Amino acid sequence: MSPSHTGPAAAAASAGHSAAPATPGHVVVVGGGISGLAAAHRLAGAGARVTVLEATSRLGGKLHADEIAGVPVDLGAESLLARRPEAVGLAREVGLGDDLEPPAVLGATVWTRGRLRPMPKGHVMGVPGDLGPLAASGVISPAGLARIPLDHVLPRTAIDGDVAVGEYVAARLGREVVDRLVEPLLGGVYAGNAYRISLRAAVPQLYAAAAGGRSLIEAARGIQRRAAASTATGPVFHGIRGGVGRLPLAVADACRAAGVVIETGAPVRELHRTGPHGWRVVLAGRVLDADAVVLAVPAPAAARLLEAESPAAAGELAGVDYASMALVTMAFRRADLARLPQSSGFLVPPVDGRTIKASTFSSRKWGWLDKAGGDTAVLRTSVGRHGDEGDLAWDDADLVRLSREDLAEAVGLRAAPVAARVTRWDAGLPQYPVGHLDRVARIREHVGKLPGLAVCGAPYDGVGIPACIGSGQRAATEVLATLVPGAEDGAGE
Repeated sequence: MSPSHTGPAAAAASAGHSAAPATPGHVVVVGGGISGLAAAHRLAGAGARVTVLEATSRLGGKLHADEIAGVPVDLGAESLLARRPEAVGLAREVGLGDDLEPPAVLGATVWTRGRLRPMPKGHVMGVPGDLGPLAASGVISPAGLARIPLDHVLPRTAIDGDVAVGEYVAARLGREVVDRLVEPLLGGVYAGNAYRISLRAAVPQLYAAAAGGRSLIEAARGIQRRAAASTATGPVFHGIRGGVGRLPLAVADACRAAGVVIETGAPVRELHRTGPHGWRVVLAGRVLDADAVVLAVPAPAAARLLEAESPAAAGELAGVDYASMALVTMAFRRADLARLPQSSGFLVPPVDGRTIKASTFSSRKWGWLDKAGGDTAVLRTSVGRHGDEGDLAWDDADLVRLSREDLAEAVGLRAAPVAARVTRWDAGLPQYPVGHLDRVARIREHVGKLPGLAVCGAPYDGVGIPACIGSGQRAATEVLATLVPGAEDGAGE
């Protein structure tokens, strides 16, 4: 995006008109995570006057680049799904295109049934399309493997609107496939429970294929065939040199260059309509008047702000549940990690009863981090998921200790880290249970009755970075369509 406005006013001026029409108006974006910043970026590009209000002292939300032992690291999300265009496209727009970098090492393992085992190839979110690699991996027991082929002869399992991933897969392939493959993979995305997560929301390709056929194995196989025949090329994932947490900061810089006002430490207390097309945003000791508002905040905060103007939307938002988790980032002497397995890390099925749910060998996974570390190498573990958050009651020192104990058993790592940081994401990930997409549709229906208002972020369209960016861009487009030309009253104190 060009630093200058390219909206209607600029277009009219360039065409030689003596008086340019007004810009689309003043839009307040509540929330300075990647969704809100993506919305602000698009709004500014359309010529709107934009104010972003972030309650905390830091922009970026769950994207947070920092350092440990002098080495730059991500303390939140660390990769972008490259097969969706939104995140990679936005990174390129804000000047980070040359810093996009695919993983240097691919392929995770599974710590289950007493040892590390290769993640079998040929699956769709843990649902096997090819039983050969699954049998060779040793992830599933002989009894579990014997259960899987029944999928070909069992009657069709009906899907009445929606169903939990775990429930459906267990009915077709047995619980062991869910517990040792589907569960850790889904847990890595949602920090959730496969027996509650919606198949329709979390794995829509598999939902569509399963709804139209009988065999789940054949459905997975068909998805894999179509993927193999696709013309899509390039990496599946990208990181960003210096950390994915650089992305929201670069978007914020581009927004400021386009005239966007960004305030941190600015929690919004109330939100009220001031007429058919106006809004008043109440902060501590002052108010802002706006022609439109984008709410890019977690569901509980959105529920609180909408309680006065849309009790129905607020009630639905209050029903969105969240999971808490913690990331334990540790820096070691490089020599101490020399014997780690040649993989990007490992997943841990909750059924195995360990403290950690996964570990990423960060310096091995990301070439930029390997180079930046010098004699220091970094890895991290994750702790906690929805319904299994008891370990989060431990203090930071104990979470480091418990992570080290699991790492010692899993990969033989007994060296002490030179530094460790625990990042807690309390109520950090919205859950997508059965019926979640219907709830989102109801929320949007209620919000749609309030002109000049849109919601966006992880509770609605997906928890991944591209999905959040796309959600913010969609919200910007929605409010731009409702703005009245010339209705720009400005902000008041």
